[in-house]
Amino acid sequence: MAIGVFGEKLGMTHIFNEEGSSIPVTLIKIDTCQISQIKTYDTDGYNAVQVAYGEKKLDTVSKPLRGHLEKIGSKGFKLLGEFSVENPTSYKLGQNLTLDLFSVGQVVKITGKSIGKGFAGNQKRHNFARGPMTHGSKNHRLPGSIGAGSTPGRVYPGKKMAGQLGNATVTIKNTEILYINKDESVIALRGSLPGKKKNILKIITKD
Repeated sequence: MAIGVFGEKLGMTHIFNEEGSSIPVTLIKIDTCQISQIKTYDTDGYNAVQVAYGEKKLDTVSKPLRGHLEKIGSKGFKLLGEFSVENPTSYKLGQNLTLDLFSVGQVVKITGKSIGKGFAGNQKRHNFARGPMTHGSKNHRLPGSIGAGSTPGRVYPGKKMAGQLGNATVTIKNTEILYINKDESVIALRGSLPGKKKNILKIITKD
């Protein structure tokens, strides 16, 4: 359980290490992140810190959220999220979370929405094999049997079939921070991360 921030995915590029090898990285822009609520086991049943991300005009925020944010200076934010922490009393309401939480070489956990790819068949969605393409076969990309006959007389839940591909919450563990630019508030993490450009990612520090 550890604190973290939210960031906007800028895209991918590559950097070179000391040996001259090219390493693919994803750039993330860290905008204003401010603690908007502190939850404890005594008052809420669990320990967590709520973080508000991305300042925006206050008049675009609903009245309930506006009243909630008045505790930290009446600033409008476009996203609220929680981080489970061991000791929430060590944080202050209205505290700004910056890139000082991170360091080069640190390993973090990333959570975000993957790119939605619409309705897809079994081959693309579940990496199924196709049917034979010759000898008069009419089963090239059909799903095939989806269960027994009269018993059980239904399709078991969880059966892998065609359907929505992507647009799901994905967590990438043990992603290394390779570069930090505090002037531009940008960090570079090794490899690819969920979603397309401008996707909001949750960056959680490791214990």
